[in-house]
Amino acid sequence: MPQITRTVRIGSSHGLHARPAKLFAQAAKESGIPVTIAKDAGSPVNAASILGIIALGLEQGDYVTLTADGDNAEATLERLAELLTTDHDAE
Repeated sequence: MPQITRTVRIGSSHGLHARPAKLFAQAAKESGIPVTIAKDAGSPVNAASILGIIALGLEQGDYVTLTADGDNAEATLERLAELLTTDHDAE
């Protein structure tokens, strides 16, 4: 199965801090397939690693590239993209 990528913009008004990063990492882990996230043209990190995600220092408006490989990669990226574009700080 080919690798699938998607570029999305961070929607949370305070960036991807601990709570939204945890939600995202948990969803990536539960997908059961390898998923990475990279800021701009930076090195990708494991999307299931909350520490890796926080280390990216993602702020509102930053663009990230998600990459997934495996069964249901398209649906996984759709679900993860929705988490990233949602403003979790508005809830």
